[in-house]
Amino acid sequence: MFLIHCPYCGEHREEEEFHAAGQAHLPRPADPDSLSDEQWGNHLYYRKNPRGVHRELWVHAAGCRKYFNVLRNTQTYEIYGTYKAGEMLEYDGEPEVTETGSVLNWSTES
Repeated sequence: MFLIHCPYCGEHREEEEFHAAGQAHLPRPADPDSLSDEQWGNHLYYRKNPRGVHRELWVHAAGCRKYFNVLRNTQTYEIYGTYKAGEMLEYDGEPEVTETGSVLNWSTES
């Protein structure tokens, strides 16, 4: 089990309070009426599932019930940052690792 920082509540809580909601930052089609059924199906159902660094949408289901984004490594479970929906977290590919060897629970708030 690990802790996740909710950028809305401002607290670190156990992962059991949260639910992953898929890939973050998905652009909507500019003209959805012009898409074929296959294109529309691809937009709705096909998502990236990389091994490594990935941006995901999560919801604080047992707390404030707000959606936010998590930048994490899907292979190591390290969380590089959490940030509010509609914001973007810059990531240079080299997170700062603490003395324990982990970047867990790092947040964009000071």
